[in-house]
Amino acid sequence: MTSTLPSPAAAQATGAELTYASGFGNEHATEAVPGALPVGRNSPQRAPLGLYAEQHSATAFTEPRAVNRRSWVYRIRPSAAHPPFRRIDTGLLRSAPDTTGITDPNRLRWDPLPLPGQPTDFVDGLYTVGVNGDVRQRAGIGIHLYAADRSMTDRYFVNADGELLIVPQQGALLLHTEYGRLHVAPGEIAVIGRGVRFRVELPDGPARGYVCENYGQPFVLPELGPIGANGLANPRDFLYPVAAYEDREETVRVVQKYAGALWAADYDHSPLDVVAWHGTHSAYKYDTARFNVLGTVSYDHPDPSIYTVLTSPTDTPGQANADFVVFAPRWLVGEDTFRPPWYHRNIMSEFMGLVHGVYDAKAEGFLPGGASLHNMWSAHGPDAETYRKASAAELAPQKIADTLAFMFETRWPITVPDFAHAAVHRQSDYDGVWAGIERGFER
Repeated sequence: MTSTLPSPAAAQATGAELTYASGFGNEHATEAVPGALPVGRNSPQRAPLGLYAEQHSATAFTEPRAVNRRSWVYRIRPSAAHPPFRRIDTGLLRSAPDTTGITDPNRLRWDPLPLPGQPTDFVDGLYTVGVNGDVRQRAGIGIHLYAADRSMTDRYFVNADGELLIVPQQGALLLHTEYGRLHVAPGEIAVIGRGVRFRVELPDGPARGYVCENYGQPFVLPELGPIGANGLANPRDFLYPVAAYEDREETVRVVQKYAGALWAADYDHSPLDVVAWHGTHSAYKYDTARFNVLGTVSYDHPDPSIYTVLTSPTDTPGQANADFVVFAPRWLVGEDTFRPPWYHRNIMSEFMGLVHGVYDAKAEGFLPGGASLHNMWSAHGPDAETYRKASAAELAPQKIADTLAFMFETRWPITVPDFAHAAVHRQSDYDGVWAGIERGFER
């Protein structure tokens, strides 16, 4: 499979001209120039077309075949050809453990992150709202918002600490990665593998969204158990880039996140110079409109785990390092059932975002681009107005449409950086949404 060679002038591409390979976790093979991909071997004495062979290993060499991820790339210069990296300021980007942050048992909610008041690209626009685990132990996650109004043209980013699950809320992103290009619009998600270099362009202007930085095991599709062989996210709907390289010999800056810090080096060439590649480690996108929602056809609201798109497993079965869950349009038909999510307390911690529309458990106050955090064992559920309506509603079949909410769920409590906890856009009166719940018990 081949791709038209991109150039810096393609900065405002809409994505309509891009082609993709499909299939979650497949062994993909692609070349931007015919003959660039070796046949029958990975590392010939001389790689074709004067290229350099290089392996990217996202798992240990000896991990089981079913979970092993690695790719071979064939590039104009090897990645080793760069000057030293030097520490730079981390801005509002944080990693775990955050010893100055607040691990709060209270329910927290934020309004949308304001768009930047000065030129800001994707990296400078990252704003951490929560972390857990330990980035150096490859356990836990970072939860970030982003708000940007400038494309990255001479600047690139690479995250050695984890893979990045990106959820656009406003404005599409054009992701130029070492492995090719992904166009990702609101309603879609992208996952950029650990250690993959990329830059972000903004074809629609200012952009805003959410990022889950997964320090742990790479995201996989959840097991289906009694559901059977089909349902939820189908593997064929995950799209991977085809080879599309940049051949630029000019000064550019590469910013690397490593052990929680940011480092930068000035290269004399683009790091996206991969002409061909094959393997299982890359980047991919997914359209959440393809999610095959399952639910009750009799009674009771199902556990939200049934809406899981991707999961990062741990050594404790069922306790995820991170789950990515979507609440997509769906029918509600349960009989004699309180249909919104019920009141609950949970050993898992829940961070929620809203791409568009209204979340069915919150009548007001939870805005597109906003976020909420219900840390482990914090009591939460429908607000007072939602409860009043849902407990008295006629239980005819109901379509929840024109909405897309999602959740990052994780096994450990989430620590909020001090600046996010004290932010002007955090709603100090969030507890008030439950204040109007009335006593109904009589004897």
